[in-house]
Amino acid sequence: MLRYSIIFLIIALIAAVLGFGGIAGAAASIAQVLFVLFLILFIVSLVFGRRKRV
Repeated sequence: MLRYSIIFLIIALIAAVLGFGGIAGAAASIAQVLFVLFLILFIVSLVFGRRKRV
């Protein structure tokens, strides 16, 4: 998921340099949502992955 976030961020940067504002904004929004989702899942996996199994 972090990989997709970075890919969309790169697409947004390239689109912004080339002057495609709408595409750059959409790709940046997608990258931001994916990154936040990655952070949430990462924190959840840290919390629940540390439990000692019985």
